[in-house]
Formats: sequence, structure tokens, C-alpha cells
Amino acid sequence: MESWLFYALLSALSAALVSIFGKLGLSGMDSNAATAVRSIIMAIFLVGVVAAQGNLGRLPEIVTDRRALLFIALSGIAGATSWLFYFLALKTGQVSQVAPIDKLSVVFSVLLAIIFFGERVSGIHALAIFLIAAGGLMLAIF
Repeated sequence: MESWLFYALLSALSAALVSIFGKLGLSGMDSNAATAVRSIIMAIFLVGVVAAQGNLGRLPEIVTDRRALLFIALSGIAGATSWLFYFLALKTGQVSQVAPIDKLSVVFSVLLAIIFFGERVSGIHALAIFLIAAGGLMLAIF
């Protein structure tokens, strides 16, 4: 198995666990406060991973590269808003409805990659993107 596929599958499994654990943890809690606590735990965990890999010394190169820092900061803000909205949706919705709609991010990512990076999509890929969108909507609505 290709390493990217292995890591992508682990990412998908981890994302599924976020939905389940998040829904369990949100009962009676403010979703924004829960998201903030989750983010602090993530930051501590990730700094620990970077330290364990011996890469703490590489952090300054990101901070001093203004362009990289700008886009990483924008990515962080986008991720934070994504999780704020996701936890708000989980608080009041069912995981089986919220998760498929959240995964429409795949469709949005491909469309944005076409617009911003000029990535090309074959006919079969366009059909697959359409099916992802249709399937996500069908899972959530019907």
C-alpha cells in the first residue's frame, strides 16, 4: 500500500473518532468552549510530537518566513472556524447527518484546487466529485 493512502486512511479513521468522541463530550457543554479545550489539547499533543521527532528547532524557520506564516495562520483560522461550526452542528445534529455534510469539504477542496492551482480533473474524477456531493447530501437529508 502506498504510504499516502495508508496515512489518508488513518486520517479518515481519526476524523471519524473526532465525531464520535466530540458528540459524547458535548452533552450539556458549550460547543465553542469545548472546541477551545480541544484545541489546547491538540496544541500540546502536537508540540510533543514535534519534540519527540527532534524537530523543535525547525519551528523558527516557519515563524520567520512571512509568507509561510501567513498561509499557515490562515489555514489555522480556517481550521478553527471549521471546528467551531462542526461542534455547533454536532451539538444539535446527529453524527450520521453532520459528518457527511462536513465531508463535502472534499468537493470544495477539489473545486478550490482547480481555481487556485489550475489542477485538472478528468471526466471520471468530475463524476466522482459529483457522486461525493450527491451522496453526502443524500446521507444527511434522506
